[in-house]
Amino acid sequence: MGDFKHSDMRVVEQAFQIDPGYVLNFSDRTFADFFEDEFRIHIDDPKYRANGTSKMNRLRTFVRLEDPATVAKVLRGLWQYRVDNLPHLPRDIEPRFFDLIARMEGSTEVARTDAIERFVPDPTLDELVASIERDIQANAPDAALDRLHTYCSKKFGHLLDVRGIAWERSDPLHSRVGKYVKALKQEVELREMTEQIIKGAFAVFDKFNHVRNNASLAHDNELVDKAEARFIFDSVSAFLRFIKSVDTIRFGE
Repeated sequence: MGDFKHSDMRVVEQAFQIDPGYVLNFSDRTFADFFEDEFRIHIDDPKYRANGTSKMNRLRTFVRLEDPATVAKVLRGLWQYRVDNLPHLPRDIEPRFFDLIARMEGSTEVARTDAIERFVPDPTLDELVASIERDIQANAPDAALDRLHTYCSKKFGHLLDVRGIAWERSDPLHSRVGKYVKALKQEVELREMTEQIIKGAFAVFDKFNHVRNNASLAHDNELVDKAEARFIFDSVSAFLRFIKSVDTIRFGE
């Protein structure tokens, strides 16, 4: 991130540096484990140690080296860790921190992948998520649509499983989504506007089946153009991001 300013770095430091050189309450081991488990990033890589080996120096170097989308995803993850594990820390930096995140996410042309999560320990899921992330980082959302459909099928099957709701492997994606939405309405009071948006999202997943079968790499198809693929990817991701924020049983937790 060549345009990352000194003032931006001070925001990162104020958000995560408790003592000089330290990042939150991480030890060297737990810091490395966090990056590996959450983002599949090897923060002990020598390239991140070029400006010092402390945890904060490695974080500073990571922020300066990596693309804005990846940095924003990691900083969001660190903030969530901070909120979950160190709730006593002051929150006065929060407005400036999320302004920084918004600017980073707005500065990238590739789609966001923060809604695509590893919700259970599963090597197949790990590779599925990694392949989606690779395609998006390569600015190839058209190539990612087939695997995004597979990911959604697995995810909504999981969300039904943790609720004890019966479903069949032969159920199409929109059917799984419909069963999940029905359960969600019983668990969470939704505003009328939100319910209307969800109805639209259900239609999106219904049409997503057609796109997957007839305009993705699932078969020998002519792919949708990149702009349309980006729009589809962002629309599906927006719904995944929404259910992450409201769901009471969060993906295996």
